[in-house]
Amino acid sequence: MPGTRKLGKTTAQRMAMLRQQVTDLLDKGRMETTVTRAKEIAPMAEKMITLGKAKDLASYRQALSFITREDVAKKVFDEVAPKYADRNGGYTRITRIGARRGDAAEMAVIELV
Repeated sequence: MPGTRKLGKTTAQRMAMLRQQVTDLLDKGRMETTVTRAKEIAPMAEKMITLGKAKDLASYRQALSFITREDVAKKVFDEVAPKYADRNGGYTRITRIGARRGDAAEMAVIELV
């Protein structure tokens, strides 16, 4: 993917981290992370919600291959996706909240709209 941020990790580590963060975001609805990670998480979370809107077995299996917990995938298909049935994209919002105290990393809150 051109423009992919490496986030200081190897490909396998990066994908594992992003899969887990997308799963947590879809489960809880909001999370606090760095701005760069939030910008990487947003398109992946939106893709999972779009798969949930399709409501077929192939989409469910595709979502399960990315989302790390089956109960979260079920929640996306049963609760989250129907909420966005009339919306064409733009399911997430990134709000900057300032610098982290320890290392001054720019922090953000990513949430489902």
